[in-house]
Order: sequence, then structure tokens, then C-alpha cells
Amino acid sequence: MQAIANTQQANAWNGWEGVNWARNAARYNAMVDAFNEALFEVAAIAEDDRVLDIGCGTGQITLLAGRKAHRGQVVGVDISAPMLERARSDLTEQSIANVSFEQGDAQVHPFPDGGFDVAISRGGVMFFSDLVAAFTNIRRALRPGGRFVFMGPQGGSADTPYARATAALGPLMRAPSPASQGMGSLVEPDRIRQILGDAGFVDVTLTPVEALMDYGRDAADAAEFILSQGPVAFNLEGVDPQVVEQKRQELRAGLEPYVTPHGVRIPGSVWVVRATRPTLSV
Repeated sequence: MQAIANTQQANAWNGWEGVNWARNAARYNAMVDAFNEALFEVAAIAEDDRVLDIGCGTGQITLLAGRKAHRGQVVGVDISAPMLERARSDLTEQSIANVSFEQGDAQVHPFPDGGFDVAISRGGVMFFSDLVAAFTNIRRALRPGGRFVFMGPQGGSADTPYARATAALGPLMRAPSPASQGMGSLVEPDRIRQILGDAGFVDVTLTPVEALMDYGRDAADAAEFILSQGPVAFNLEGVDPQVVEQKRQELRAGLEPYVTPHGVRIPGSVWVVRATRPTLSV
């Protein structure tokens, strides 16, 4: 791997949280699958595009992009070796010849100047220590007129469906886990526009998207999945087992209103952001 600027995130995503995510890739993908269509609609990937997937994780979006740009090339970049191992395994299984994966920190990774027509990210651009520097590097990797499209959460509150469903865990959530630090860095529209502008992008648009997020087969299954996620598991470490069990039961009860014939579906809200590298040099 090349130079790393985000050492804290590198340590986190190459540690237990990255391993946990890789082992449970299907569950994490299912959680946000309902947003994929909106992301790709805005990205408008053509069959011969050169595509860069930033923070590609276990590679689901990269592989889907590879099918859309079937006459082009798609590169997925992530800082996590465990997640890339899973991505490469899926690539081998699916035999998509125009996709490759690289381990690197996109804030400083030596992308080829103007090497891509479009850069995409499904939630992987929130964690940089210097967002302007990272987005400037991504902008440099795009050809003039190239587009940058990413997805990220909208600002939360105590009254969102997810907050209501998981209210039992609230008192125990004392601090972000190592890998989740930075998750709230790109939730406010004005801040998103300011950072992209400072990084040299123009024509910034934000599209709000709502969808039902898949958390599991039933309330018990969804509760176990939520309890296993890094931010929750981190805060449950060292908590009295009896307290954890009580919270497990309360969590199941909180999830019951969201049980449908298709499983536990909780409404979620994201931004799909599009920005463009100017056709003139910046």
C-alpha cells in the first residue's frame, strides 16, 4: 500500500471492525441495497467509462459498476485489507474482467491525473481526516468534466425511525467506535457544498433519497445484527452481561413495529451528491 494520511482509520479498518464487516458483507450490503439504484442513476455510468470507486469496501458497488461499464475499466480503492480480500474473492467468483482492486488511502493515493470519467462512493468518503485534501485528490483523478457522485447519510435526530427502533441502546452509546469516527462529517448540505467547492468542484447538487433498509429476517435476527455492528459492539464491551441481555430484549421490542412480510425494514434517508471537475484547469 502507498502512503497513508489517515492512520487512525487504517488501523481501525484493518482491525476487528474491518474483519467483522468483511465476514458479514452480505448483511451490510443488504442494509443499503435499496439506495443503489439512486446512486447509479445519478452517476449515469456509460458502457465505456473509466470508473473509480472510493472506499469500495467489500466491492459490491465496484462489481455492479463493472457490469455497467463493461467496455471500460473500474478500479475499487479501500484502506482495509480484510474487506479487499472479500472483494477480490467475489471478483474471482463473478469473473468480471474489467474490474480491479487496490489498497490505498484515497486522500493521498497516486491516482493517474485525469484517469477516470467518474468517481463514485457508497458511503466511503466520510472518514477522511482532511476532506478538502481528499476531495482535491479525487478531483485531480477525474478528467476535465468528469463527475464525482457519492452517497452519505442525512443528519439524524432523536425522532428518526432508526433512533426510535434502537432507543434502548441510546444510554450505552458513549463514544464512536474507532472505525465510525467521522460518520457525521458530511450530513449538512451547506458543509458538503463548501468542502466540494474548496476542493475545486463545481455544479454541486444534492438529491435526498429515502428507502427501506433491510436489517434482518425478524426482530430477533435484526437485533443480533445491530448488536454485532462495530459502533454498538464497541460500546457494549465490558458492560454487565445482564444489562446487555436486558437491552437485547428491549431492542427486539423496539424493532417489532418495523417487521414486515419481507423482514425488518426501517426507513432511512441519504444524500446522493454529484459534483463536476471543471472543464478548465483548477
